[in-house]
Amino acid sequence: MKRPLQADNNATGSSLWRARSSDPALLEARRLTKVFGEVRAVNGIDLGIPPGSCLGLLGPNGASKTTTLEMLEGVTPPSEGEIRFRGKQRDNAFRYSVGIMFQTTALPEFITVRETLKLFASLYPRTRPLDELIERCALQEYLDRDNRRLSGGQRQRMLLAIALVNDPEIIFLDEPTTGLDPQARRNFWALVEDIEREGKTLVLSTHYMEEAYALCDEIAIMDHGDIIAKGTPADLLARHFHDVVLELPLSALPAGRTDIPLTARRTEESFEIETSDIDNAINTLLRAGVSLQGLRIRERTLEDLFLELTGRQLRA
Repeated sequence: MKRPLQADNNATGSSLWRARSSDPALLEARRLTKVFGEVRAVNGIDLGIPPGSCLGLLGPNGASKTTTLEMLEGVTPPSEGEIRFRGKQRDNAFRYSVGIMFQTTALPEFITVRETLKLFASLYPRTRPLDELIERCALQEYLDRDNRRLSGGQRQRMLLAIALVNDPEIIFLDEPTTGLDPQARRNFWALVEDIEREGKTLVLSTHYMEEAYALCDEIAIMDHGDIIAKGTPADLLARHFHDVVLELPLSALPAGRTDIPLTARRTEESFEIETSDIDNAINTLLRAGVSLQGLRIRERTLEDLFLELTGRQLRA
């Protein structure tokens, strides 16, 4: 069950979230900017991540999500702006408070899962018990297996254990379930929810809208280096949409008819009608001879919001 958070209705300027003035952000970025030559990749964004929350960072390919994460993580310095941890400028001790699961991770080869975990644990002055991490991430059966011989889901669970090995205060997960099958993805979600219940602070980058809705207290949608929307998933949907979507298979159209008397968007197998008046839309379809067999009425989703704000054109 997600905590009820208060959304910031202003899409620019102030930091992302404030529940109470006495509850400051654990990690806060102000005017965060990254420039590569003549390219301004991140355009002076503000973010505030309160302790014990999960922030989802969404955006199309090339929106600079990973660049933003790398600055927040301390992997790359910002060109302009500042990042504060617990209200102070970050220092060298910050790296011991952070756990990172990168989008792509290169590991030492020819060593087992057990040896991999021990290697990363040796890099920190304080660690969580490895037995606890092994059990939590369901790695017991694979401890003596070469880390190159793991399935996608097994490897992601091992990488999560590595990100947790130093018992961090804040954990960054950069597209952690990309390429996983639905079962492995759901199992990974359960692990993340377990971490959230500990009161850990998380920052999650993902392309899966269902994942963001399930795991995140708040989301920030990026495009072209800017934050174009932010707030709780429910608040964002309520703010941008006041209608529902009627979905019907193309086979519902009368034989020989290629149009319907309503504005609809076609896909390969169906058409979608956006309406705030369901009764009128259904009556119009019936008068046009459209079969309601297979009709599905759904509420707006984060995917609808994502496409509404960032467009449907192909991105590189």
